[in-house]
Amino acid sequence: MLTSHAIFDLSSFPHTNLFAETDYPWSPLDLLKDYMDNYNYPIYDNLLIEDGIPLKEHIVIHQDGAISARDCEINFGNTTQHGLQVQRNGQEIKGAAVIMAGAVITGNRVSIGRGVLVECGAMIKSPAVIGDCSEVRQGAYLRGYVLTGERCILGHTTEIKHSIFLNDAKAGHFAYLGDSILGNNANLGAGTKFANLKFLPGNVSFMHEGRKIDTGRRKFGAVLGDNAQTGCNSVTNPGTILGKGAMLLPNTTARAGYHPAKSILR
Repeated sequence: MLTSHAIFDLSSFPHTNLFAETDYPWSPLDLLKDYMDNYNYPIYDNLLIEDGIPLKEHIVIHQDGAISARDCEINFGNTTQHGLQVQRNGQEIKGAAVIMAGAVITGNRVSIGRGVLVECGAMIKSPAVIGDCSEVRQGAYLRGYVLTGERCILGHTTEIKHSIFLNDAKAGHFAYLGDSILGNNANLGAGTKFANLKFLPGNVSFMHEGRKIDTGRRKFGAVLGDNAQTGCNSVTNPGTILGKGAMLLPNTTARAGYHPAKSILR
């Protein structure tokens, strides 16, 4: 069946209430704005993190507070493997996250999880929820309504808006995701683009099992099931759904519609 539970394992995702068992896999996108508008965001020190101004120094986030990293020792290990470590006065600050100098945050609806690294040059527009041990790399552009699970990669010069990453989802390099969902351990090759708007007016729709399905969405990029992946410089048409373990090969354009588990799109 073409449902969220058919292509995602939601047992450990922190935001499971966005997904209903019988809903289409893109249905969480219809709920995302309201969910994030009503999320309980921490209040960070606005003297250290000024709205829309590049950070002048590294900032450590711990227990929903922000402190200067000036007196801290930071080990920039593998973020997704719990390798980011911060010490202060010789004591480890367990679960500390780091926002590097030069990053920009706009608005006050941003939640940074434990062990997160936000690199210099990243721009995060409210609202955004970045899950534990995730990495927002240099030049990443989060345009608002970005929600991630744990151990995700929001990569170098990757643009993301109104999208959901389940645990271990990775968009590491030069990608565009709009109105899209990445399943657990889904991975995008460098240069992947999810087109999310048709040239012609009207909702995104596609044929499935002999009938036309209207997604009800004017903007809808792609949904990748668990362990699905795309090759470098691949493109998806609006309304593309890849089942679990499906592969979109490099330099290939995927047609709209559902591609079953373990499909190989050439």
